[in-house]
Amino acid sequence: MRLAGKRVIITGGSTGIGAAIARRFLDEGAKVSIWCRNAGNGAKIKTELPGLASVELADVAEPEACDLAFARTLAALGGLDTLICNAGISIRNSFVDIDRADFDRVMRVNVHGVFYPSQLAARHMLKQEQGGAILVTASTSGVVAYRRYADYNASKGAVLSLVRSMALELAPRIRVNAVNPGYTLTPMQEAEYSPEMLKAVNGIIPMGRHARPEEIAAAYVYLASDEAAYASGAVFTVDGAESIASGAATL
Repeated sequence: MRLAGKRVIITGGSTGIGAAIARRFLDEGAKVSIWCRNAGNGAKIKTELPGLASVELADVAEPEACDLAFARTLAALGGLDTLICNAGISIRNSFVDIDRADFDRVMRVNVHGVFYPSQLAARHMLKQEQGGAILVTASTSGVVAYRRYADYNASKGAVLSLVRSMALELAPRIRVNAVNPGYTLTPMQEAEYSPEMLKAVNGIIPMGRHARPEEIAAAYVYLASDEAAYASGAVFTVDGAESIASGAATL
């Protein structure tokens, strides 16, 4: 019950890492609202996690949608202590074949989709005595280049810079941190990689496997808790040592 009484928004909370965070936060005593774009996924997670305070349908790439969802969520939660910006998309393609519309969409969801909710949350948190915490799902892609993900890499690099800027400007009232997951076995990952590709990736990760979403969620529990009262502006990488391994490490 390390998060007892904490009021939390999780964007992209209906599947994958976001759903694992929601489940773990409920177990830790938090009051949780989820934002998602897909109505079917929203209905499914609401059934799976009946303890959720609300499930809001919102496209985080659209500022007006964020404004409306934020107002509804505040009413459902009665306030806000932690925002987790987890919504994100990727489209696997070689650099020369990236469609301009796809590039724009990736950037809008992954970067604008952090900026809009974070600004709303910061304005609210600065008015309350206890401040708050903003946590962002970035990626090792923001630090290490991956082939066929130039747009996704660029978006996550931008997110890490945004996190650092927010941490400077919003301190000491609001803590801002990022989590960099490595390869994680989520529906998005399984949709883009064949079983053979997933097996090949396992071969280059020192830990020998993909992360499970609940293993990533554990990092958010610490960062949202009072135990992390002095943690801000940091990037917490959870990738089984993959991003620090050289090519020789796989020999």
